[in-house]
Amino acid sequence: MSKANLLERRSVVSALLSGRKDAVVVGGLGASTYDIAAAGDHERNFYLWGGMGGAVMIALGIALAQPKLPVVVITGDGEMLMGMGSLATVGLQKPGNLTIIVLDNEVYGETGGQASHTAANTDLVGVARACGISDAQSLTTMAEIEVFAPSMQDVAAGPRFVSIKIDSANLERVLASRDGSYIVTRIRGALGFAPI
Repeated sequence: MSKANLLERRSVVSALLSGRKDAVVVGGLGASTYDIAAAGDHERNFYLWGGMGGAVMIALGIALAQPKLPVVVITGDGEMLMGMGSLATVGLQKPGNLTIIVLDNEVYGETGGQASHTAANTDLVGVARACGISDAQSLTTMAEIEVFAPSMQDVAAGPRFVSIKIDSANLERVLASRDGSYIVTRIRGALGFAPI
């Protein structure tokens, strides 16, 4: 895809989450978390402010514990590259309610914009398929994203893996709470569990 045709990240995330219903949404480190917050803070958002590489594993844990709820992880290519082993675990466990979305701008945005492996020869869709996630695809247009978004509510058809090439614009940070205890307590309450 030419750089001129790359999608704007906030529009992508907004379109993905516009019909989220009761989905739990886990944000990866950095910009993807800001994008989720920009689309609207929600009691079922789990913001990952640190722990690079852990977003898919956190979402997998939630998906396995709550098999009747749709669970969506939205992360970046750098964070996914660091946590690629998680795709093998997802491929083994095969949670039907899990959707993994990678916003791929081909750079490590949190550390200065160095080119990531996806700018060269790493194909994350191919990696996901090799790990046993058969529903792995790239989406390249807003129309495709709008068609795909409702499928995230299907708790029996996953796991799903989607890579979306986005621009590398450095947008204003939209910060929701950075208090880890508050985030955990809030999501536990939203899922019907007592505070820890």
